[in-house]
Amino acid sequence: MKDVITNIVNKYDLVGKYLDNLALEELNNYLQTANDRIKTVEFINSQSSKIIKEAATRLYTEQPELLRPGGNSYTTRKYSLCLRDIEYYLRYASYALIAGHNHILDERVLDGLKETYNSLGVPLSPTVRSIKILEEIITNELIDQDITNSKVIIEPFNYLILGLSEQNI
Repeated sequence: MKDVITNIVNKYDLVGKYLDNLALEELNNYLQTANDRIKTVEFINSQSSKIIKEAATRLYTEQPELLRPGGNSYTTRKYSLCLRDIEYYLRYASYALIAGHNHILDERVLDGLKETYNSLGVPLSPTVRSIKILEEIITNELIDQDITNSKVIIEPFNYLILGLSEQNI
C-alpha cells in the first residue's frame, strides 16, 4: 500500500533528486492533517458496526424496493452481502484516509468491480448511494468533533463515488 510519504520519496528517488520545496509542501500538508485523519479513523474503528448499520438503514429507507422480491437485497444472503460490501467501502476508505493516498482504493476496490457487478447483476446506484451515506455519517461526526478539514477526510469516499460513477455498469 502506498502512502503520501512513500509516494513522494519514491518519485524523487526514481529521478535521483533531493526533495524540493514542492515535495516538502506536500509532506507538510499531509502531516498538518494527520491529527484529523487519526481522529476520524479512530471514530470509524470504534463505531464501524454502528456506521454500517446506520448506512444500511438509511439506504433501505430511501430505496425499500431493494428489500422486496426481485430486489438486490431480497434474501438474507443478498442482504448480508450488501452489508459486507458497505463494510469493505468503509474499511478501505479508512485505509486510504490514514495513508493520504487513494491507490489502495484502485487496487483493492475499484479494479475489477465493474466485471464483478456485471456478472452478479448488481445495480451501481445503490452502491454509490451507500458510499455517499457513509460520507455523510463521517461528515456529521467531523462536525461534532470540531474537525474543520473535512475535505481531506471525505476525499476517499468521493474518490470511490467518482470511480464507481465513471464505470458503465
